[in-house]
Amino acid sequence: MTSTVVRDSVAAARTGREPGTIAIIGGGASGALTARAIARNSAWRTVLISPESRPGRGVAYGPAEEWHLLNSRAAAMSADSTDPQHLLRWCRERGMTADAASFLPRPVYGDYLADQFASAAGSRLSHHRATAIGVRPDGPGYVVTDDTDSEIRAEHLVLALGNPPPCVPSAVSAEARSDVAFVADPWAPGALDAVPADQPVLLLGTGLTAIDVALTLTRDPWGVPIEALSRRGLLPRAHPHVPAPAVDLEIEATESLAPLIRRLRRAVADGAHWSAVIDHVRTKADRLWAGLDAAARERFLRHAQRYWEVHRHRMAPPIAARIAELHATGAFQPRSGRITSIEPDPRGGLLVHVEGEQPKRYGGVITCTGPGPLPCSAGPLLADLLDDGLLRTGPHGLGIDTDENGQARPGLWLVGPLRRGHLWESTAVPEIRSQAERLAAALPLPAEHHLR
Repeated sequence: MTSTVVRDSVAAARTGREPGTIAIIGGGASGALTARAIARNSAWRTVLISPESRPGRGVAYGPAEEWHLLNSRAAAMSADSTDPQHLLRWCRERGMTADAASFLPRPVYGDYLADQFASAAGSRLSHHRATAIGVRPDGPGYVVTDDTDSEIRAEHLVLALGNPPPCVPSAVSAEARSDVAFVADPWAPGALDAVPADQPVLLLGTGLTAIDVALTLTRDPWGVPIEALSRRGLLPRAHPHVPAPAVDLEIEATESLAPLIRRLRRAVADGAHWSAVIDHVRTKADRLWAGLDAAARERFLRHAQRYWEVHRHRMAPPIAARIAELHATGAFQPRSGRITSIEPDPRGGLLVHVEGEQPKRYGGVITCTGPGPLPCSAGPLLADLLDDGLLRTGPHGLGIDTDENGQARPGLWLVGPLRRGHLWESTAVPEIRSQAERLAAALPLPAEHHLR
């Protein structure tokens, strides 16, 4: 399998006052898709600020290995909403066998997004390779400072920061958090290198992150079982090998949750495949979420969210088969339980107390709980913006408060997972692509046009 090497020759960002400039912070899928969408409008100059050499890969696709597959079929993953075959043509041009139902390796998809950014780059779109560390208002615009001591001034600023990191569970003591045996972020460079292969390992969480970590740890022969623990012990469901026939259901938005759940159960009872029902609801999820009252949303988050997630965020069939094999041989053991404390063990490793069980020592404990709520999961840049009052958390701490187009305050926009709260579906490429295109369409003319 081959992929195009993206040129690392994108011009450095200009510094100084630049009317008609949009700055985008974030080099993952959200940033690359937003830059691509805005670049179609010749009225704007766009600077993408990120430390990656190839914008587009980000955390989701940059550290991934060939055995990590996309969780969606290729048919849904085109960078261009008007051209569903775009990704497939890109694959075929590079000699890759792929069809609409394929689950591509994540590094390949990262190369695709990087190529899309590189092909859009030029005099109107540039990549400033740096890490943004601060944002401050500057008249009607913003100034972004970075770790190269540069300042980028822009009329508009887009935060495309991706998923916030997981919050460390409160049961993990301060001493345990600083212990080498505790891994707070499995995707940090080299984070899994020190995990011992001859001692028990505990994954905190049983979702897709835990699946990815289990696959990585077991790429070579593994001497001891890997346990995965969550409150319910539920693993993601698998995509059917052949896509189920689509359904078209009449589902009305309601203030309460019960009528929605009854409607979905009735559809499955009437013969629709559960995966097709979930896929259909996904297209209406934002409208349904907006229709629920605050109490119903809270009930969903407490009681139904995990069941939605394991059906909505599914494993590709080859991944599900590998996990089933690991489970059958005892190499991977998901289970339910509630952790009461995690402390360093004098013998090395960490001592984990699970409610109702005897304490057990693990050579490594890895956080795999997925994105955490705000503000606890905010990174340094986002935390500063919240502290300075430039942003505020959205409903239920799921993201940042914005208007319907993603604008948090005049000239400050968000794209991607940080819009959860107002929107429910904000983490996958089809929804991020739609947000980017909507933002690009909502931008006003640059100030310099009004002066002509």
